Amino acid sequence: MKILIANLGSTSFKYSLFEMDNEAVLARGRVERIGDSLSPCTIDIGGKRYETTVPVADHAVAVRQCLAQLTDPQSGCIRDAAEVAAIGFKAVHAAGVSGVHIVTAEVIDAMAELNDVMPAHNPPYVNAMRLLNEKLPEIPLVAAFETGFHLTIPERNRYYGVPFEWIDEHYIQRWGFHGASHRYIAGRTAQLLKRGDLRIVSCHLGGSSSLCAINKGESVAASMGTSSQTGLFQNNRVGDFDPFVLPYLMKRLNKSLDEILNIMSTQSGLLGLSGRSGDFRDLLQGIEEGDARSRLAVNVFVGYVRQYLGSYLVELGGIDVIVFTGGIGENNPVLREMVCINLDELGIKLSPHANDAARGNEAPIHAEDSKTQIWVVPTNEEIIVARQTVEALK
Repeated sequence: MKILIANLGSTSFKYSLFEMDNEAVLARGRVERIGDSLSPCTIDIGGKRYETTVPVADHAVAVRQCLAQLTDPQSGCIRDAAEVAAIGFKAVHAAGVSGVHIVTAEVIDAMAELNDVMPAHNPPYVNAMRLLNEKLPEIPLVAAFETGFHLTIPERNRYYGVPFEWIDEHYIQRWGFHGASHRYIAGRTAQLLKRGDLRIVSCHLGGSSSLCAINKGESVAASMGTSSQTGLFQNNRVGDFDPFVLPYLMKRLNKSLDEILNIMSTQSGLLGLSGRSGDFRDLLQGIEEGDARSRLAVNVFVGYVRQYLGSYLVELGGIDVIVFTGGIGENNPVLREMVCINLDELGIKLSPHANDAARGNEAPIHAEDSKTQIWVVPTNEEIIVARQTVEALK
């Protein structure tokens, strides 16, 4: 069975084609500048890259272009578009809907209901899914929601101290996100250590970051809340923040609520604190150059990570494994060292040599006398969504 996994932006369509019999990646590609007069389209098949530029008016046309590339007699890897059993989406959030679902009008409406909560994520998916259902009805669409992995979080870690009607009727609770990544880490770590009873803290650190406490393969706490704005701050998003500051800022800055929220979601986080960049690599370069605000941004970010790590150590009653994943977590030994520094008395001790050697590859990085194992495990959200898509079709 062949499954196409889609990653949508407002003007982009990235995809991977999986052969699920052996979970092999047959092709990866992308269509950019959707809606422009000409859109660059690239595809990698068997180590070879093919590029073309054609008009792509919308996401439905982008999917047709993708299928045309995949079935091209000269460069493609399948004979007929009918070989694609479904398109799977790493969907984010929907009102009253979680888990894995065949995409229907009702599912799309539930996603649209939370457009204001997830303004950067939901609208592109809602628009594209509606278009694809209309123009490509022959291909089933499957939404694997990131909140699904966190449905096991107990009430004590899920609810805010708000009127219960907000929770019951308006979905205001700590949902948690990056579910596909944390689910992969839970499964892969259990495989690596050959144990199903592990207490894991999964640290997904990248442009968007979150921590998750996992006990026996199930999520029991997550740093993100009703939206992906909360928890750790991101490359340009605010993270945990006191909402009572909002009216004060509106008056002092003479800005509307929408303007303040835009600043919090596009000009905050690492970028806002540093005034330099939201890219962790740029900030480490800034530190080497003596830039105080780069150092400040990095130190505050690490402080957030350590606060959640500490709270999850208490929640789990100890940690068997800490896993670093995501773009920064997998590739940046400096960040991992900063997170784990001075935790020897808690049984968390990094091996400097192993940590420095593990740059994007799967490896243990703890010292021999560390009570807690520490690993770098590259995440694979796409294969999780592909597996969930197959199950949904069944």
